[in-house]
Amino acid sequence: MATALDIRGLRAGYGAINVLWDVSLSVRAAATTTILGPNGAGKSTLLRAVMGLVTVTGGDIEVDGRSRVGTSTWDMVNDGVVLVPEGRMVFRDMTVEDNLLMGAFPKRTRPRAKDNLESVYEHFPRLNERRRQLAGSLSGGEAQMLAMGRGLMEEPRIFLVDEPSLGLAPVIVDEIFAGLERLKEEGRTIVLVEQNTYKALSVADHVYLMQTGRIVMSQNAADVDIDRLHDVYFAREAGTGE
Repeated sequence: MATALDIRGLRAGYGAINVLWDVSLSVRAAATTTILGPNGAGKSTLLRAVMGLVTVTGGDIEVDGRSRVGTSTWDMVNDGVVLVPEGRMVFRDMTVEDNLLMGAFPKRTRPRAKDNLESVYEHFPRLNERRRQLAGSLSGGEAQMLAMGRGLMEEPRIFLVDEPSLGLAPVIVDEIFAGLERLKEEGRTIVLVEQNTYKALSVADHVYLMQTGRIVMSQNAADVDIDRLHDVYFAREAGTGE
């Protein structure tokens, strides 16, 4: 299977504070790659570095074999790399549908905005029911669906999803992950950052575990021993690569 995203020896951070230390990982096309790790591991920083939101000080980020270090966030989106950020970040004073249409703003997606809108409503029927509501009136789970739907309006070739289950009730988490499973079945390339190990493994093809800005474990999801994963996750055991 072809590699859609290849990260090699990546260093990145915020000003004088370095967060990522020689991070290397590969994302296969049409597969779901899950990045696990506790708070402060550098997971969100990694996604922001891919999107050009964090300064890269070393290493390389390749999309379809082409280096993208230094590329603007806008150009990454135009190339089909889309981030659904942690914390939802919806436009609270705009309707659900207007929020979704904001996702179709890139010129390449505008001609198909209507069709993409209907596709999002099929994935998340609850958004269709609330299409005229202000986004600020949605529950946390509905806002997460809206953030994911807005990302889908940008026709992502690589879909980066950061902590979709954060702060949500279990029944809503099930609904969010059912949506991710449907996207996986469509053959989407997904990079999922998540702390809920059981849910993350349920949709993953490959799993990376991060701690303190480093990759400490890399395994095919089918080969993961959940007990050992938790031992490494909680630093009870040293990690290993593939």
